[in-house]
Amino acid sequence: MRRPMTRPMTRIAVELALVAVLAAPLGALLATIGPGSARAQEDAVEAGEELFLTGCVSCHGPGGVGTDQGPTLIGVGAAAADFMLRTGRMPLAVPGQQPPRKEPAYGDEDITYLVAYVASLGPGPEIPDVDPERGDMAMGGELYRENCAACHQAAGSGGALSYGRHAPSLHEATATEIAEAPRIGPGQMPVFGPEVISDSDLDSLALYVLQLDDPADPGGLSLGRIGPVAEGFVAILIGLGTLIVVARWVTRTRRQRLTEASEPRP
Repeated sequence: MRRPMTRPMTRIAVELALVAVLAAPLGALLATIGPGSARAQEDAVEAGEELFLTGCVSCHGPGGVGTDQGPTLIGVGAAAADFMLRTGRMPLAVPGQQPPRKEPAYGDEDITYLVAYVASLGPGPEIPDVDPERGDMAMGGELYRENCAACHQAAGSGGALSYGRHAPSLHEATATEIAEAPRIGPGQMPVFGPEVISDSDLDSLALYVLQLDDPADPGGLSLGRIGPVAEGFVAILIGLGTLIVVARWVTRTRRQRLTEASEPRP
């Protein structure tokens, strides 16, 4: 007499249950990377190429190969395109000058298309996934002082660099822009890869830089929040000036007393 097939049937039931559990997330994943998503990406790249041929090709050349008026965009990645477009640094009215921050020339949708096109030209840094709420303020301050304060100044107000360039103020930067800049190294800024500033460090750095817009000022007057220059000026103008006035008053008073003491009494 054969034994009942209890174990095999149980195993089959367990396997079917596992398949049912895994089918939903797997289907969602396939839908995300499926033909619809790929087609949407292709449409974004095509739209971005049309915008590129209209407003960017004269400086960056066909296919982003670069010209004597602008650098190549091959391999700069989505982060560089997003940073330059959203800060209004591109397009540049006068090629060769340091791009100033200004209002973006394109809307959000067009920027998304241009970013998609530039990213399609070659692999490069992606737009960082940054969240200041995940950061640590103390760590952010340490990272800023070690890597940023020398150029952007202790209060993030910017400062002069060599060759007539300058480090821009950070007070208008968003969290994403703060995280993008170390990865792409705009202008004279060096590139800080994940081995120097990790992705989690970017959260802390963004948190610290954002609070520079409205710090607590525990020392009293903010003095414009431009760092030790203003503090030194106040120390010289007010502190030293006050000492000079007090010294002259003391000397004058002492001289008057000596004069009165030396005069003959009637």
